[in-house]
Amino acid sequence: MTLDAYNVFCDDFYVDMSVNTELDLPTDRDTILAFCERIQKQFPSMSSFYRRKSNEYCLEQQNSQGSYRWITLEKNSINSGVVNPADLEDAYSQDRLVLELAPYMLSLSHLDISSLDVTFSMDFDYYGNHDEVIAEALFGSTAFSCLLDLPDACPVGLSPAVVVSISADSLTQARINIESKTSFYEPSPKRQDSEDAISLSFTIRQYPCGTEKFDALKSFKNQCRLAEELMAEKIVPNFVRPLNNVIAQKRLT
Repeated sequence: MTLDAYNVFCDDFYVDMSVNTELDLPTDRDTILAFCERIQKQFPSMSSFYRRKSNEYCLEQQNSQGSYRWITLEKNSINSGVVNPADLEDAYSQDRLVLELAPYMLSLSHLDISSLDVTFSMDFDYYGNHDEVIAEALFGSTAFSCLLDLPDACPVGLSPAVVVSISADSLTQARINIESKTSFYEPSPKRQDSEDAISLSFTIRQYPCGTEKFDALKSFKNQCRLAEELMAEKIVPNFVRPLNNVIAQKRLT
């Protein structure tokens, strides 16, 4: 499935990678700056560097027409992402660079990696009740829909998430998450429709096998393949299209 096949269904598309670690990552000035400078050498547009209050270090590109790159170094994770990439390889090349540099510049050992995530995400802009959209698109023919048949029933707080193992050893897992941005803390009619987007994220997570050395680059390649295949075969037809169709119908009414 090409990138255009994703973009036709959503307003924003994201490709993210996270390396989760057992031990704390280095935080000394020279190490952090040297790593970020090396990333910037490959991607000169990533010119904004700052530290958050939570001591996360961020290197990012300024948002240009809705497309930008970012990298964050947190206490126990290295995160890399591209928003609205030109193509999938455009995002993958940044992630591979991070994986290639981390062992040498951040002292990342294969023993230290607790898991590796590859995530495809989509945002669907909709000003209205996100919970109603999710309920209509995804819950109509499920057992959960019986609760919506109750008198005066109204969906609130619908942000379903499911994790499944997709390997015999359970070390490869897939997670689908749909997030409503409509707040359910205020009862109707005070409840406000959200101006944010409905978000869908699909993650392939790989845990290391204790009997062999974890090859992050090899795993990343396989996870990207799995993510692309399952997005095309499962996620787009069963989650993305129904959400897109319901949003389109509600915009016409």
